[in-house]
Amino acid sequence: MLRLEELWYQILAFVDMGGPVLWAIMLLLFLMWLMILERLWYFFFSFPALKKTIMREWEEREDTTSWFAKRIKESRISEAKIKLRSGLGFLEALVAISPLMGLFGTVYGMLEVFDIMAIAGTSNARAMAGGVSKATIPTMAGMVSALSGVFFTTYFKHKATVEAEKLEDMMQSH
Repeated sequence: MLRLEELWYQILAFVDMGGPVLWAIMLLLFLMWLMILERLWYFFFSFPALKKTIMREWEEREDTTSWFAKRIKESRISEAKIKLRSGLGFLEALVAISPLMGLFGTVYGMLEVFDIMAIAGTSNARAMAGGVSKATIPTMAGMVSALSGVFFTTYFKHKATVEAEKLEDMMQSH
């Protein structure tokens, strides 16, 4: 089993192989997972409490059939939809930026390859290998981080739609 210190050194070695752009990708990935964890917490802990409150208020109403009552129902459902979709745009932006940061890392690594080729000549494959890794590792890291966010973004969008529809179905007139 790896000790924490060994794990840290392996992370630093990986970042060294991929170049400084990996730090930016790691930051994006950290922010993305913070958003994912926040949304998971909201969907499974905070929203059920809000749903109970909305339903309790609706059941306590005497009038649920008038035009005014229907507007209140629409308003509460709309507020719930806004809260359910809160932060999803930012999460989608982080997912979209991740592969672009990987491509930026590719360009950065290729610049290093060209620099080595200018200094050492075009036939020195060993000298170019470091630059090639700095060109490919950020691309892979950007794509992997984006893939981890695509699943959850799709899941959250679907869950927000389903939860809003369930809430609307539960708020029947009595």
